[in-house]
Amino acid sequence: MIDPWSPRSFAEQLADVLRTKIDSGEWQPGHKLPGEVALAQIYDVARGTVRAALDQLREEGRVVTFTGRGTFVTPEATGNPDA
Repeated sequence: MIDPWSPRSFAEQLADVLRTKIDSGEWQPGHKLPGEVALAQIYDVARGTVRAALDQLREEGRVVTFTGRGTFVTPEATGNPDA
């Protein structure tokens, strides 16, 4: 979960939480993530924090966002950051 006392930003922490869901197989390739508002409510963070976390995961190639459809786990999301 998000630790308000951590020196790491909320966005970094949230990206870790979401990354773990992907790496553990809880969220399989093709899985549609909850929307930004829902994620903000679930993790009690601002919507901008969710956007920043999703940006990190997009840069890593773990998720892709389609305008009007949502954000999905990519088929290439292997759990191996060196892949």
